[in-house]
Amino acid sequence: MSTALAEHRDEGALRTLRRGLRMMPEFRRGLPATFALALVATAGRVVVPIAVQQVLDRGLAGPGGPDLGLVRDLVLLCAVVVVLTAVAVYRMNVRLFRTTETALAGLRARAFRHVHDLSVLHQQGQRRGSLVSRVTSDVDQLSTFMQWGGVLGVVSLGQLLVATVVMAVYSWQLTLLVVVCFVPLGIAVRFFARRLAVVYGVVRERVGDVLAAVSEAVVGAATVRAYGIRERTAARLDRAVDRHYRAQVAAQRTTAAVFVSGEFVAAVATAAVVVVGVLLGLDGDLTAGTLVAFLFLVTLFVAPVQTASEVLNEAQNAVAGFRRVLDVLDTEPDVRDPAGVDRAGTLELPPGPLGVRFEHVTFRYAPGARPALDDVDLDIAPRRRVAIVGETGSGKTTFAKLVTRLMDPTEGRVLLGDDAPGWVPLERVAFASLRRRVVMVPQDGFLFDATIAANVRYGRPGLTDAEVLAAFDDLGLAAWVAGLADGVATRVGQRGESLSAGERQLVAVARAYVADPDLLVLDEATSAVDPATEQRLTRALDTLTDGRTTLTIAHRLSTAERADEVLVVDAGRVVQRGTHAELVDVVGPYARLHASWRRSSAGEPQPAG
Repeated sequence: MSTALAEHRDEGALRTLRRGLRMMPEFRRGLPATFALALVATAGRVVVPIAVQQVLDRGLAGPGGPDLGLVRDLVLLCAVVVVLTAVAVYRMNVRLFRTTETALAGLRARAFRHVHDLSVLHQQGQRRGSLVSRVTSDVDQLSTFMQWGGVLGVVSLGQLLVATVVMAVYSWQLTLLVVVCFVPLGIAVRFFARRLAVVYGVVRERVGDVLAAVSEAVVGAATVRAYGIRERTAARLDRAVDRHYRAQVAAQRTTAAVFVSGEFVAAVATAAVVVVGVLLGLDGDLTAGTLVAFLFLVTLFVAPVQTASEVLNEAQNAVAGFRRVLDVLDTEPDVRDPAGVDRAGTLELPPGPLGVRFEHVTFRYAPGARPALDDVDLDIAPRRRVAIVGETGSGKTTFAKLVTRLMDPTEGRVLLGDDAPGWVPLERVAFASLRRRVVMVPQDGFLFDATIAANVRYGRPGLTDAEVLAAFDDLGLAAWVAGLADGVATRVGQRGESLSAGERQLVAVARAYVADPDLLVLDEATSAVDPATEQRLTRALDTLTDGRTTLTIAHRLSTAERADEVLVVDAGRVVQRGTHAELVDVVGPYARLHASWRRSSAGEPQPAG
């Protein structure tokens, strides 16, 4: 993703905006009417200078003396135009705000969904705070610019064009003089724009760093307090904040240079118009009213230039954020839903319990890295309860992630099915079908900030509270639910932190039960719970796994003892396979693991080495 971001930095701001607008059709549809209202608003601004010129040259200094009727009519005309201009500006702002928010809501949703489409491996390679900032603060920055800088930019551009045309009608000599004064600034702005693109790209990255540091400190608050590392954590956050501060100061320093340059050129242009205008007036080429009107028009011309630094500032900040959002959207998922690529080429999983087949599967977490799984070739029959055991780093979790297609093999294929109906390659099964038939229960039992019933309903939407309670009863957990303050209506808190780790696992098991999968993958649910909760979980898991193909990553070998079959993984290879009874008395990795587990369970000291 960082390579794509570097490429985006090299492209121009206009190209970035054009690519972004292609992704926001809602915004493009609202632009014509908004521009029409902007034209009315800007055209109304030049009426006052024209009226001033007419009042001075015809109403007060006309050949027949002051014409108060003309003055009255011009004043009334100006009042009407000012009212119409105000209405046009109001309507333009409302339309722009509405279309902008509609478009950005769609962009935010697309970016969020795309983040979820990226593989688990890709997400783990990114800081979560940085990913979150691209969907939140970067889009918010774009919203700020489009609603403020966009309004100001559209009005200013129209004002600049209209003022230039009227100025040229009054005096082409003074108009040329004003344009010549601003040519050097126009050249300098190109340099400033490139510089701002760089510094605001750094600013948006630093925002992601701050969010990452804050989120990590909040999520890890218990660990921070437990180890007394508040000062170290605060220092890390301070460094992130300081880097963000320095990046902002560098950006504002460049912005200030643009602003001062605009102010200086505006002052020079105004002074030049006064001097040259007076000289033209003395020669009879310019009336007093025309000169005064021209000075009004110069103010209208200069005002957009003076605000250009603010617009440029917000624009480059927004473009930098836009590039980060587009960077996410341009990242191709390495695990793609086949239904989104070629729906006609997708296959349905055969009905009933599912077997698992690995055909010479190899997986590496990075090119050139040691294989996490190396040439695994095996079949697992339907309705078998299989325990996968091995030391830390042996490849057990990788095995589970490949079966659930959270990742794809580097080499080989993973298939689901059976010999009778046939085997289906996972890469050709639509995600919607796969997630209905294959469910993984992770070790941490993640819960959403809702009630217990709402969390269970993630497994099957539409269940009533009574049906959720019946599911807990089927799993032998009705007594536990009855002991909660509000039963299944008990709120679990953020990440389920109102419940213990074991209680979160009970809810996760119930969620998997109501999903009614044909293939169940368990990351040992009883590895970090108290004995009483372990008994509840064990009974619930027996009900959950009954009649289903089940793959369990076994941290406690008591799970392997109850399994129909055991796979022993070592250094990415399946080195032993059989029942517990067949393997425990055979010299090999499983016997060593089992003996070590028995000693640790009994509290005996472990042998050295």
